[in-house]
Amino acid sequence: MLCKMLIGIALNNILCGNCRPYMCVSCLRNKVDISEGIPKQVTIHFCRQCERYLQPPGTWLQCALESRELLTLCLKKLKASMAKVRLIDAGFLWTEPHSKRIKMKLTIQKEVMNGAILQQVFVVEFVIQPQMCEDCHRVEAKDFWKAVVQVRQKTVHKKTFYYLEQLILKHKLHQNTVRIKEIHEGIDFYYASKQHAQKMVDFLQCTVPCRSKASQRLISHDVHSNTYNYKSTFSMEIVPVCKDNVVCLSPRLAQSLGNMGQVCVCIRVTSSIHMIDPNTLQIAEVDGNTFWRHPFSSLCSPRQLEEFMVMDIDIIRDQKLGAGAGLTSNKVKLLHTPVNNKKQGNMLILTCFFFFFYLSFDFANANINDEFLNKMNPHHVPDVVLIKKSYDRMKRVKNRVWKLRELDRERDATDTDDERQYTEFLEDLEEDEMLRKNVNIFRDASKIPVESETDDDGAPRISLAEMMEDLSLSDSTGGAGADMMTD
Repeated sequence: MLCKMLIGIALNNILCGNCRPYMCVSCLRNKVDISEGIPKQVTIHFCRQCERYLQPPGTWLQCALESRELLTLCLKKLKASMAKVRLIDAGFLWTEPHSKRIKMKLTIQKEVMNGAILQQVFVVEFVIQPQMCEDCHRVEAKDFWKAVVQVRQKTVHKKTFYYLEQLILKHKLHQNTVRIKEIHEGIDFYYASKQHAQKMVDFLQCTVPCRSKASQRLISHDVHSNTYNYKSTFSMEIVPVCKDNVVCLSPRLAQSLGNMGQVCVCIRVTSSIHMIDPNTLQIAEVDGNTFWRHPFSSLCSPRQLEEFMVMDIDIIRDQKLGAGAGLTSNKVKLLHTPVNNKKQGNMLILTCFFFFFYLSFDFANANINDEFLNKMNPHHVPDVVLIKKSYDRMKRVKNRVWKLRELDRERDATDTDDERQYTEFLEDLEEDEMLRKNVNIFRDASKIPVESETDDDGAPRISLAEMMEDLSLSDSTGGAGADMMTD
């Protein structure tokens, strides 16, 4: 016991000095800096456009502040200088988001004199330097692309394009585009890689009835490495039928759809064409492959619709269908009613499935040149086809408290009819609940919302439960915060 006490006293009283072979812990820490050679300030590059960090030599990564990915990226910047030490712990220290600084607290260990292990804690500051990545350089140049998707539809109305635009925004397929350009009868999507363009083609084929054709053009060829540089073009043609179009089917197609009438009304265009027979209320769907095998065209444009007034209604309860008839719609009823042309004052008696004031297509006074309609029995061609109910458009626009987002695209020339067509598309969303399920609808903060499903005149509305809040950067951080984030 006495020996142990003497040994302890001797250890505690070892003299410390440069001439002595041993050194105490305090002097060891003062004399030896194990963090020597590790830089205390490091520069990392950040692209403001796409909000990605550069991982040398040429990889750009998406990292959130104080995330595990950003921690890994910062440690890789110090990997070479920390080869002789052991990393124990690493973590972020809080800094202002707009300070362009990231501080990291590191704990390291290293073996020093005579096998002693020394541990040290220090702070490394990472300075964020702005640098535009290659992808954003190409976007800003607006003339670099590797693949283009050309979407076309040979119609006078753009309802299908407006619906497709909302689907693209909802699924965020526009983020990888280099350029979006709207032209006559369609829109072009430019991409920096063929893979992103192929992803858009696959999305379009699952969303709207269409057909595609791919081609590529050789730009350059390296004979030494045997590499080729191509520009790819994907041509997408959407079926030339929109919602509320009156069409005439071929006899063979009408028979294959359950012996429905040849004259039908298109009630919706999604991944297939939804149609209804106004004489029997039979409904059918035509996909893209079936359409291109048995093509048909629209008989009228929205400008040709006239307003008719229904004078009286008589519900037809026992409707007899032919052999092999398909499904019928349960949402509408078949009526026998007299209608009056609001402009001409003509009185007609016809069978329809709507009532009151309706926008209709007047077959009796229209000049139609269609292959299948000209071969039909005149007794089977209706005089008037009622399309949809007519409401006061000015009142509907005034009472509309919601809005949609739009793609940031270039336009060759502004069509004077675009505003009217877009307004009609908004009305279709209000009237068709199935159509707006795939669309993000945002509440318009500039208007006072009213919780009601219909207007005073019965026009349908979109409920507040179906609307989303249109948040912006200024809403979450304030005006000053938004300025600092963009500096």
